[in-house]
Amino acid sequence: MLRQNESAKNESLSIQNRSRDVLNESLSDEELAAEYLRDRSPKVFETLMRRYEREMYAFLRRYLGSEDQAEDAFQATFITVHLRIDQYEVGRRFRPWLYAIATNKAIDLKRHLKRRAAGSLDSRSSTDGDDNWNCLRSAIPSRESTPLDASIQSEQAMRVRALIHQMNEPTQQLLQMVFYQGMKYSDISEALNIPVGTVKSRVFNAMRKLNEVWQRMYPGTTPDD
Repeated sequence: MLRQNESAKNESLSIQNRSRDVLNESLSDEELAAEYLRDRSPKVFETLMRRYEREMYAFLRRYLGSEDQAEDAFQATFITVHLRIDQYEVGRRFRPWLYAIATNKAIDLKRHLKRRAAGSLDSRSSTDGDDNWNCLRSAIPSRESTPLDASIQSEQAMRVRALIHQMNEPTQQLLQMVFYQGMKYSDISEALNIPVGTVKSRVFNAMRKLNEVWQRMYPGTTPDD
């Protein structure tokens, strides 16, 4: 009898957990963030993390050009979400807030790796091959299934990626957000904490610079040929 009662209790808890998971999936990002801010539910955190896993990893993989670095930055991003959830303003859009954290983590990781590389110049000759391979690999379209990757799996797309990776970090960041992540100007404005007008101006300048470099390397053509 006790075993039957225990079995019934476990089944009831299992049903409750499944119902809770279904409810979490139906909530918006903002509702989930507000709930996690309120009660720190591991289930809510897992739902948010799972919801952004593929999208965020793809963004970081393109930005950093390394699967391992993208994984590190992804983990650091959600650790920071957990630690700084008190800084999230209820009612504010969650996605730009999350991407601001992810972008900062990617930038921090890049700077850390540059400092480490600068501190090991004596072994530079032995690592040049790896650096060149990472540069080449960063130009290869991600295996993640995104609308952009599905529509421009071409030599031009790989060339554009390679050119973007040659630009400075702020320009790379901006172009990744606009063209590869599909973020709106208003979302980028919120994520980077700059006016929308500044975003538009920087995108225009970045595209002009990209086109100038393209014309020098591939005269008489355009990136969308």
